[in-house]
Amino acid sequence: MSGTSALLWSLVLLPAAAGGVLALSGGGRRTAGTYDRPGGTGLAAPAVAVAVAAATLLLAVAAALVRPTARAGFVAGGPLELAVDGLSAAVIVAVAAVGLLVLLFAAAGIRAERPRFFGLMLLFVAAVMATATATTLTALLLAWEVMGAASYALIAFRWREDAPAAAGTTAFLTTRAGDLGLYLAAGAALAAGTAAADRFALDALPALDGPRLHLAAAGVLLAAFGKAAQLPFSFWLSRAMLGPSPVSALLHSAAMVAMGGYLLLRLRPLLESAGWAAAAAAWGGALTALALGAVALAQRDLKQLLAASTAAQLGFVVLAAGAGSVAGGTAHLVAHAAVKSLLFLTAGVWLAALGTDDLGALRGAARRDRAAGLPFAVGALALAGVPPLSLWATKDEILAAVESPALYGVALAAAVLSALYAGKALGLLLAPGPSGTAVREPEEGTSGPLRSVPLAVLAAGAAVLGALALPPLTGELKQAAGVPGEPSAGAATMAATAVLALAATAFAAALAPRLPEPSWARAWLHLETAAHTVAVRPVLALGRALARFDDEDLDRAATGTATAVRRLASWASAADRSGVDRAVRGVADGARYLGELARRPQTGRLHQYYAQALVLLTAAAVLLLLLR
Repeated sequence: MSGTSALLWSLVLLPAAAGGVLALSGGGRRTAGTYDRPGGTGLAAPAVAVAVAAATLLLAVAAALVRPTARAGFVAGGPLELAVDGLSAAVIVAVAAVGLLVLLFAAAGIRAERPRFFGLMLLFVAAVMATATATTLTALLLAWEVMGAASYALIAFRWREDAPAAAGTTAFLTTRAGDLGLYLAAGAALAAGTAAADRFALDALPALDGPRLHLAAAGVLLAAFGKAAQLPFSFWLSRAMLGPSPVSALLHSAAMVAMGGYLLLRLRPLLESAGWAAAAAAWGGALTALALGAVALAQRDLKQLLAASTAAQLGFVVLAAGAGSVAGGTAHLVAHAAVKSLLFLTAGVWLAALGTDDLGALRGAARRDRAAGLPFAVGALALAGVPPLSLWATKDEILAAVESPALYGVALAAAVLSALYAGKALGLLLAPGPSGTAVREPEEGTSGPLRSVPLAVLAAGAAVLGALALPPLTGELKQAAGVPGEPSAGAATMAATAVLALAATAFAAALAPRLPEPSWARAWLHLETAAHTVAVRPVLALGRALARFDDEDLDRAATGTATAVRRLASWASAADRSGVDRAVRGVADGARYLGELARRPQTGRLHQYYAQALVLLTAAAVLLLLLR
């Protein structure tokens, strides 16, 4: 194993091994209990997790500079291959940095079942690292599956409560429905009959021909839309808010949701080769950004607003993959990771202190707690696209690649909605609030450096990471990603979008309590209801019908068959006793009687044998005379 290969394997295996040990070392008690004793496993778990996350960040930076590759056998014709290139380099550093800051924040906030929590978080980070660096479908599928399983365990972390467990199940099953697309893509690659060495290589997918190409493109789109919470899968993000706030901060910023958009950026050549897939990605992303922007604007709960905005912002990344702005999409992905993790962590602070996420109850929270309020303001303004903060330039870089006027209009409207929902949250949290608001003992929140340092670093990232979409860094990013010819936004366009963002943010902040909140948007477009109507209820009805068929028909048939077989066996037993056994005994008795008759002449006296021979000869002579 070469040194660079060992570096890449360490990047994935270090958090995976440490996470596995921590997750299995304890965490079965409901409360802190023995885990918070000095020197106990519970106190050691955060320290170990933060140390491993820091080492992972150093490995990620080294890998981004060295650009290593690694390969190991897995299945025949399908090796595990990992590599760091210009695209994945920026992503793994962002994931590792956000993971470290979130774990640092959670170190003083998570009180119960710490080993299990921090172990699962490290496993989650490891799976995301493997996903970002995978270059074969086999490696991607393995990492994708572990990432989905870890996300389920983290969302349902409070598994003794019904609601979080149900939320984890909803998220898992919804994303699993999309994950089937990767197996379709793998099936298309397997059926292509290419050389075994590169059959499952991601770079080989655009070279597929005929129906296999379109099947692979459709499968990749399905998997990416499910993970990135794009329409119609978006509703699982709403349910995932029942997980701990640090989970939301990691899962909805740089980790699982981001990997859906990243997959499409990585496989932009496949979308382009299929033709229709690029347009489908662009329109799917733009419509999700618009629709989920309306959902975010209608929310009365801060975490629900941030969740809807996550799907909306990932819509811009998906739009970038479809429109051909890989560098712009990557910059937006990295900047959004800092912005959204910052916003979710500050929401966790207020949830712990005030016991609510309701925006009405949080009025003035940013004023009363400026240590969290100032970073939140930076993150909200960045989310709104206010210059010079990060998401202003990255959105413009994506819009520059959009050629269709209709698509451009939808994306621009979605960008305005971003400013509106960010301005709404900012206006309510900065507004004068009721005096004497009760503050309770923190459950998930933190205090001191463990809160302030991560928030300050993430706020700085939210402020400056937009430089990735500005000269000269944008040119270097395009070169690193292998897309030097992608267009960039002009000064006039950037000035116009800046004015729109400022105006929309100011408008929403001023009128925050009076902004419309239609029920259809507040209910997340009734997507979960539609999913239950279209998929869940029919499947359950089919299951109940099959159960009735099993109980009423199959069971009856099985019982009837058993009864008939038992009766037939009884008949056969009777026939055996009265017929077969009697015939056997009769044959035996007859043979015994004949034997007795045959034994009687055997006396041992010579004159009797002569007499018997004479009788036989006489009988034979008479028989010959009669037969003549």
